[in-house]
Amino acid sequence: MQTIFVMVKCDLGKSYDVASMAVEELEQVSEVHSISGQYDLMMKVYLNDDQDIGHFVCEKLQLIPGVSDTFTIITFKAFS
Repeated sequence: MQTIFVMVKCDLGKSYDVASMAVEELEQVSEVHSISGQYDLMMKVYLNDDQDIGHFVCEKLQLIPGVSDTFTIITFKAFS
């Protein structure tokens, strides 16, 4: 299992719609948080080891209506 975080910039007034659609329609999206700064949302995403990150981001997340830009962070190790 690989974990990525995707920061998402939304069209004006669309942040809540994008967040709702991501958690309701994409089973890989675990959490969505509204954030301050250059981006509007941060999504925590779990992908199978054989799933291509680029294809998921480009073909699933970026095609959600209201998404205007993304920034993907690939993680290496989780500490607890």
